This record gives sequence, C-alpha cells and structure tokens, in this order.
Amino acid sequence: MTTPARPQSTPEVAVLTWMRAYRTELLLFVCSLFALACFSGPRFLRQSAAPHFVYQAKAFLEGRLDLDPEVLPNIEDWACVREVNGAKARCTRPALPTDRWYVSFPAFPAVLMLPFVAVNGYQLNDTSFGVILGALAITLFYTLARTLARRGELLRTEGEAVLLAAVLGFGTLLFSCAIRGEVWFLAEVLGVVLTCLYLRAAVGASRPVLAGVLWSMATLTRTPLVFTGLFFLLEVLTPGPTGRLQQLREALGNPRPWLKPVLRFAAGAAPLALLAMLFNLARFGSPADFGHRFLYDNRVNVDIDAHGLFSPAYLGRNLEAAFLMFPRVQWSPFRLSYDPQGLSMLLTMPWLVLLVFPRTRPRLHWPVWLTVAVCALPGLFYQNTGYMQFGFRFSLDYTPYLVLLLGLSGWSFRKPLVQGLVGAAVLVNTWGALAFRGYTELVRRM
Repeated sequence: MTTPARPQSTPEVAVLTWMRAYRTELLLFVCSLFALACFSGPRFLRQSAAPHFVYQAKAFLEGRLDLDPEVLPNIEDWACVREVNGAKARCTRPALPTDRWYVSFPAFPAVLMLPFVAVNGYQLNDTSFGVILGALAITLFYTLARTLARRGELLRTEGEAVLLAAVLGFGTLLFSCAIRGEVWFLAEVLGVVLTCLYLRAAVGASRPVLAGVLWSMATLTRTPLVFTGLFFLLEVLTPGPTGRLQQLREALGNPRPWLKPVLRFAAGAAPLALLAMLFNLARFGSPADFGHRFLYDNRVNVDIDAHGLFSPAYLGRNLEAAFLMFPRVQWSPFRLSYDPQGLSMLLTMPWLVLLVFPRTRPRLHWPVWLTVAVCALPGLFYQNTGYMQFGFRFSLDYTPYLVLLLGLSGWSFRKPLVQGLVGAAVLVNTWGALAFRGYTELVRRM
C-alpha cells in the first residue's frame, strides 16, 4: 500500500499560510495605515520641513558625522559647534565656514532610515515613513497584548486586545504625532514601536539579550527611555506576584539567580551604547553629551545657560503643560483652540482616571507603574515642555505602559464609563490630528 504523497509546499502556499496565521495583525496594520494616511492628507506625499534624521542618514552614507551646511533646509534645532581655543563651544551668529553642524537628537532613527536614504537621498519622505511607523506601533501593541494574554499576564480577549491597540493609536497623542513626520514627532513614534518590542522581550525576562538590544535602540531614539530599563530589572529581581520587598531582599542577598540574565541584557545593550558614546565624544567632546547645549540660535539657550538641561526651575511650567493646559474657547464667534505649549493629559487621555481606581492589580501592575514613574519624573525637570505640540508629547515615552495599565486594570470595555472616557479620548485626539499644524505648516505659511 503506497502512502499518498503530501502536497508540496510552494512559496505561494507558505505566504498564504503565514497570512492566515497573522490575518488580524495584517488587517489591523492595513486599516491603521489607511486611517493615519487619510488624516495625514497632502502631507503624506511630501517631506516635512524638519527632516533631520534624513540628513543625518545621508551624512552617515557619505562617511561623515557632521552635516553639509549648504544643504540644510533651515536652522531649527540643529547643533552647531565651534572650536574656541581648543575647546568646543556653541556657535554664535553669524555662523562661520569652519563651524561644524550636527543633529543633536539620538541617531537610531537615522540608522533605521539608511537603506531608504541610500535609494532616495535627501528627498526621502519622512512623513509617510512616520505614518508607517504609527501603523506598526498599533499592530505591535496588539501582538504585545496577545503575548501577555497567552502568558496569563493579561486577562483580555483578542477583541479587547484590538481595542487596546486602537486606544493607543487613536486615543492618545500617537494619533497627531504619527501623521506629520518632523524630527520631534517621528522619534516619539519610533520610541513607541521599540517600546512594544522591548516589552515583549522583557516580560518574565524571557529574552534578555533581545531585550537589551531593543532597550538600547529605544534609548538611542528617545533618551528618556533609558529609565525603562527598570522594568527588566524588576522582572528579574522580583518576578513573583506578591511579597516583592521580600523578593528584592532575597535577590540582593543571593545574586546568582539573576546575575546571568542581567549580564545577558547588558551584553545586548552594550554594542549600540558604546557606539553612541563614541559618536557623542567625537562630535561634542563628551560620551554623555548628545548636543542640546550646542543648539544654534535657539529659544532654549538662555534657560540652558542659566539652569542646565535639568533643573527644579522647570518643574512648574512642565507640570502646567502636562496637567493644567486646557482649550481656549471663544464664544462670539465660537472658536476652539489650544495652547501650543500643550494640552492637559487629563483631556488627551481622560481614561487615565481609570488607572487610579483599578478593579484588579495583577502581577505586572506595580512594575509597570514604577516604570511609568521613573520615565516620567525626569522629564518634568527638563528645560523644554515639548513646544510646539498639541498635547504634552513627552508623555508618549510612557504611553504604551499606560495603555497596558488600562488593560491590566480590570475595567470592562462594556461599561458606559469606560466607553465614554475612551470615546472622549478618541474625539480629542481626532481634533488634534485635524487641528495641529506643527512646524511644517508654520514654515509653509511664512
């Protein structure tokens, strides 16, 4: 008796099998991409007026660290270094031919753009690039939620995981930031992408080397994400659901069980970290200096000179931008507007009130909350509120953790209160996507 031959696998069959296995992810990505592209509108088809990472990538491809000043599209948020008696100093007006120009923002987004800039050169469309990243962030948060559900860490159905991803995409500032390109917003969106990937690898310290690599990528995209390394440490040192202080004392008394995963995490993070330090040392004279003190003719220079990059002097205005900024209402004729310093997170994410009163506190509840705290607090002492912006855009650094807390909170999406708060968030951020013009539109009107 002959055994019937198995149907041969072909590339077409393999692709169809893969598409069936990931049909929810593919559908979510395509729908998110379409929605974000529609709200991006004509911007989707053109480069923004702040394509700093495109210029950095082009410099890398040309084998140089500094930029060609002859091709810079503007002087907004570029670092300029002048050698004065052998020391590096900020350039003063007018710029000299011997001055060196750099991108002061962490360089990983430029590294990611390298193959695309190699094809498109200075013309690479960073706006559509950011839209694609936004759709990817939404999809990856869904995969994160499903991974946690399979591990028993997140008690949510597949449909609820889709809803959580939609909250991240359209009920937070990711909506208005993902549709415009521009160096400040593109970095925020890529930071969300890398955070979703990092969390999948870091939960349970399941893949420490990969977690270290992704954490370093995230840090070299958005510097405040360096503090999210705490999440991995908590997963290693206090993995149990209760008695965390006792677990911490035992771990500190016996380092053998956690030393190996921490070293593997460090090994994953070290290569990019070392390259970044050498990069900063070559440009700005210090491995820890990413260049903001060299910003050319910038409004923040006075504050940096007076108080430094971080200071309690900045706390009041940052708290105001984060929590106390509300819309401006003009009644005759009726007009609703916002302050470009920001809009309260209680308006852009009104569902935050649910996190203060969770129905459940599963194992991940406190590690995620502590990660939010250590990531958010330093930014409140930073010299910049994020201006100009629709909402407090620095909150995007920890927004994926906040949305995860919404999933962990135990609140049902069937509750009218939850539906009302999430609906209000989508409504406010839709207004932001429509109303916020950003630097690109400001330049085009000048």
